Amino acid sequence: MLFFTQCFGAVLDLIHLRFQHYKAKRVFSAAGQLVCVVNPTHSLKYVSNRCTAAQVSTEQGGLPPCHHHEAVHDPQLVPCTCPLFSCQWEGHLEVVVSHLRQTHHINILQGAEIVFLATDMHLPAPTDWIIMHSCLGHQFLLVLRKQEKYEGHPQFFATMMLIGTPTQADNFTYRLELNRNQRRLKWEATPRSVLECVDSVISDGDCLVLNTSLAQLFSDNGSLAIGIAITTSKVHNAEAEI
Repeated sequence: MLFFTQCFGAVLDLIHLRFQHYKAKRVFSAAGQLVCVVNPTHSLKYVSNRCTAAQVSTEQGGLPPCHHHEAVHDPQLVPCTCPLFSCQWEGHLEVVVSHLRQTHHINILQGAEIVFLATDMHLPAPTDWIIMHSCLGHQFLLVLRKQEKYEGHPQFFATMMLIGTPTQADNFTYRLELNRNQRRLKWEATPRSVLECVDSVISDGDCLVLNTSLAQLFSDNGSLAIGIAITTSKVHNAEAEI
């Protein structure tokens, strides 16, 4: 009976995931957009203390805080950029994508425009939804986080970060769009570099921020669909023409 119950539960989860994927494809297929169903992951640490903990480890001979990369013993090495784990890995920026895919199993999608479908929005904070997005010859990290900035008041934070340097990030513009029930909400900004630490970006509020009631307006049966588009910035285009 125990074996049957576990197998039956796994089948139900698979059916539920396939059904959500089918609904998303039906909604967005007319626009020719690629849909990625992203399941939530609970952080193994309290996210607001991540940079503080890193600073403590530095004093004990560990890695430097995530927002002080100039203090790394080798300026060409960077710590792990995955916001989910206290990972002690460090390496060159060019191999960060391989590390995220092989060690943390983060999916990567191709295309200038995709739909990020985050499931199970009702789960308690802190919870993260993460994918990598490859387009225009670069890789980006999309992070959606449910976090209590104030006790008892969870909020959703969404940001796009370039797996590259801040100078490279200035060449791009990303747009996050929510569209449901004749309502539309857009956030457009220049992506930040992963070298700047996703926790700092969220704590500064330099991202799309949704309170619970607003997120519910755009969600469908506990899932939130976010349209993602990345373009080269106008300034970069003008310089290229010159």
